[in-house]
Amino acid sequence: MAKKRSQEKASTEIGPEEPCRMIPLERAKAELTVVNSRFIATIEPVRTSEAARAFISEMKEKYVGATHNVPAYLIGHGNSTMAYCSDDGEPSGSSGRPLLTVLQGSGLGDAAIVVTRYFGGTKLGIGGLVRAYGDAGKAVLERTKRGELKSATVFSLDLPYGLYDRYLLLAADYRIQSLGEAFSDRVQLRGRILTQLFSAFENAVVNLTNGAVRPAHTATEPDAVFPTE
Repeated sequence: MAKKRSQEKASTEIGPEEPCRMIPLERAKAELTVVNSRFIATIEPVRTSEAARAFISEMKEKYVGATHNVPAYLIGHGNSTMAYCSDDGEPSGSSGRPLLTVLQGSGLGDAAIVVTRYFGGTKLGIGGLVRAYGDAGKAVLERTKRGELKSATVFSLDLPYGLYDRYLLLAADYRIQSLGEAFSDRVQLRGRILTQLFSAFENAVVNLTNGAVRPAHTATEPDAVFPTE
């Protein structure tokens, strides 16, 4: 059985690959101090410029007493990316641009970062500001959990209860995200799977049930989020 499952899992790696579209999975925060100035970097997943602006406004309200709240964001991926940054009162080119450069080098899209600064009484100079804002962006990116936008197939499946444990093994192999379970003498399941894996998963279910059951494709989600870790 273990050998068969290993072969099935290996087969799921075959198929056309989508362009990589990495995003933050959730909000994250990092903080550092540079010559008594406090820098707080917060990252947020955003799908639209409206969502990015709302996040920036939220950070400005949260840190209303801060000296600066420097934003940068990227909407989209690859060649269809919209980028934005602002120095928010810092010297021109000293903060927003280096923060955006760090974000652009991260491989992420659909992401916004705000670096909040509380002035510590000592001016850092242009070079010091560039390093500080860049380092703050790098620090929060190191703490950011990542996901990938992929085309997903939503399915439903009705199995005999006795096959449930073996289904769970398949679900782990095929990275299935559970969307619901109902139990009686049978198990009614709803799940989400990478579209490129659905055909192989369908065959695996047919083999598992000796041809008695086949998962039903109920919807396609072009931008489903799958964690990378």
